[in-house]
Amino acid sequence: MGFLTDDEIAALRPAQEAMFRSPIPTQVVSSDEFAPVPQTAQQREVEARIIAMADELGGHQGLDRRRFLTTASGMAAAFVAMNDVYGPVFGVNRAEAAEPDRAAARAAGLRDQFIMDVHTHYLREDTRLMGFVEMRKAVGRAGWNPALNPQEQSIESLMYANWFKEVFLDSDTKVALISGAPSDLPQDWFLTNEMKFNARRRINEAAGTRRAMSHAIFTPGQPGWMEQVERAIEELKPDSFKGYTIGDNTNKNLAQWPWRLDDEKLLYPFYERLLKAGHDIVCVHKGLFPPSIEARFPHLRPYATVDDVGKAAKDWPRMRFVIYHSAYRFAGGGTAEQGLEQFDRTGRVEWTSDLADIPAKYGVSNVYGDLGQIFAQTTVVQPRLAAALMGTLV
Repeated sequence: MGFLTDDEIAALRPAQEAMFRSPIPTQVVSSDEFAPVPQTAQQREVEARIIAMADELGGHQGLDRRRFLTTASGMAAAFVAMNDVYGPVFGVNRAEAAEPDRAAARAAGLRDQFIMDVHTHYLREDTRLMGFVEMRKAVGRAGWNPALNPQEQSIESLMYANWFKEVFLDSDTKVALISGAPSDLPQDWFLTNEMKFNARRRINEAAGTRRAMSHAIFTPGQPGWMEQVERAIEELKPDSFKGYTIGDNTNKNLAQWPWRLDDEKLLYPFYERLLKAGHDIVCVHKGLFPPSIEARFPHLRPYATVDDVGKAAKDWPRMRFVIYHSAYRFAGGGTAEQGLEQFDRTGRVEWTSDLADIPAKYGVSNVYGDLGQIFAQTTVVQPRLAAALMGTLV
C-alpha cells in the first residue's frame, strides 16, 4: 500500500516515460510513498549538457548516445556536466569523457581498492514487507540501473540469493556487514539475529575467509530484550550491535518502545555488559526523519535527533558509537533542497551538524558518522550539499 491518493497518482507521468536514461539520475521519481519533486532547472540543464556531450563525444568514438552513456567516458561526461552546472564539486576532467583510454585507466586504477559495505540488508523468506519491491521497480523504471527490469522484480529479488549476487558477484565489495531493522511485530523484522548469524557463517565457510560480518539488533524496552542480548553474546557472537532509537522504524505508527542512548537505567547496564564481553561498538540509526514524517509522528522526534549521543559517549569513553546516516534528517520524504537551503541560510544541516559538534562540545573522540544514505541522497540532487555535509563531518 502506498501513501499517494488515486488522484495524485493520476497526475504523475510514468517514470519510464519521463526519465532520461543518464548514468547519474537527473530527476527524482516516486515509489508511491511520496509525491516526487519536479525536475529543477539545474537538473534540466545537467540533462541537456549530458545529452549534448553524449552526441558529440559518442559520435567521435563511433557510439550512439545510449551506448556512450554506458561507458566509463559516459560516466565521466555526466560528472563534467554536473560540475558545469553546480560548480567544481567532482574530481573529473573533460579528457576522461573525450578519451576512452583515460576513463578506462582511471577505472582500472580503482579496481583493487578495498570496499567494505557496512550497511547491507536483505529480507527473510516469510517477509510481509512488500513495499520494497515497488521501490526497486521504481529504480528500474527510472533507468538508474538498467539491470533492474521493472517487469522482473519480485520479492525474491530482495532475498538472500540475489543479495549475495549483487553484493559479492556484481560489485567490487570485499566485505559486507549484514544488518537489519527490528519491529514491534516479530514477523516484520527484516531478519532475525539468528538469520544474520547463519548467513555470515555460510558465506565465510564457503569463502574460507572473513567476507561477511553481522549485526545483532537490540531493542531496549521490549520484553526480554536483555535476554536476547545475552543470547547474542554467548551464541551468535555478532561483530557489533545495532539499534533504532525510535523503536519500530518499519511501522512507526506502532512504535511502543523508543529509547535514548543516555538512559542510565535502561541502556547503561547494556553498555556495561557489552564491554565485559569484549564488544565496544554500538551502531545506532538516527535521522531520516524529515518534517513530513515529524508531522505524522511528532512523539518520535526527540528519539530521532542526536541529543542523547554526547552524554552517552562521555559517560562511556571505551564504547564507540557509530551513528548511521550521520543523523541526516532530510531523506525518506524530505528533499536535498531543504537541506541546502538550511545550510545556505545558517551554515548548518539538521541533525548532522549537531553530530559533528559533539566531539568538541563533550570532549570525546568515540563518536563516528556513517555516510551511506546521506551521500547517496545528496550527491546526485544537490552536490553542493553533499560537499557541505562531507566538510561538516570531516
